[in-house]
Amino acid sequence: MAISEAKTFTAGARRVNVTQAAISMQIRQLEEEVGLPLFTRTPRRVIMTEAGEYLLERARRIMREHDSALAEIAEVAGAEHGRLRIGSASAMFATRQLPMILQKLKAKFQSAEISVTSGTSQTLVEKIMHGEVDIAFVSLPVESTNVTIDPLFSDEIVAIAHPKHPLAKDKFISAATLAGEHLILGEKGGNTRRMIDEFFDAANVRPNIMMELSRQEAVNQMVENNMGVGIAGAKTVADEIREGRLVSWLIEGAEIKWDLGLARLRGGYYSPISKEFVRLCRESFVEREKEFKARK
Repeated sequence: MAISEAKTFTAGARRVNVTQAAISMQIRQLEEEVGLPLFTRTPRRVIMTEAGEYLLERARRIMREHDSALAEIAEVAGAEHGRLRIGSASAMFATRQLPMILQKLKAKFQSAEISVTSGTSQTLVEKIMHGEVDIAFVSLPVESTNVTIDPLFSDEIVAIAHPKHPLAKDKFISAATLAGEHLILGEKGGNTRRMIDEFFDAANVRPNIMMELSRQEAVNQMVENNMGVGIAGAKTVADEIREGRLVSWLIEGAEIKWDLGLARLRGGYYSPISKEFVRLCRESFVEREKEFKARK
């Protein structure tokens, strides 16, 4: 598994804290046992053979079962223990809501090991499949049948601009007009960006993309500084619009929803700490929805 991810024997050996000679010998022994080569060696990297791919999937399954067994046994030590590796594709959520959720989670699971990583939805789903992350906030839909989803939040996608934009008083913007603006979009790899790209393709227009940023807050800030036109969830920029820092347009012909959910491995061990985390997240988003309706 380490070699397949690191792409070289040297980097793979470093990941598992053994020498290159030791890991090379182990792979040779494994290939003799299997009766087929697992890697094709090239000067710069190693490439998995078909046999290697089959064995890799089995290895990942074994590691997932190993982790599940340890997690189940850890419950015997008491409810305050556990491990939860969280991934988040939403930097805005990680900034605004996650800290309070984790504070409540820690109060109940005082000795738990909790970690948080970020990444695109696609990357986080792959990490769940590889057993590197237990649960993750991802944009929906998720196409993998190996992942189960708990929906949390839905928002309509709108275009956003500086209040001094020439079209600031308009309520709608066409695909062609929007494509001609200096666009500031989220990075590729997320579902929202994929749906936006598909919308422009269907409208047969080529968007004038000036910036691609990893955080929605960075997109919003750039638009607030009149650097271009962005795209965001209507609810996530409601405060900025109400305070006059941004204006928004509905996009003609676009029915793009930003849906956020919690992804976890289908059939995997659903630990007490994971269940409590999901409950706290649902509670948090119900409160957020109430706040948004109250502000309207």
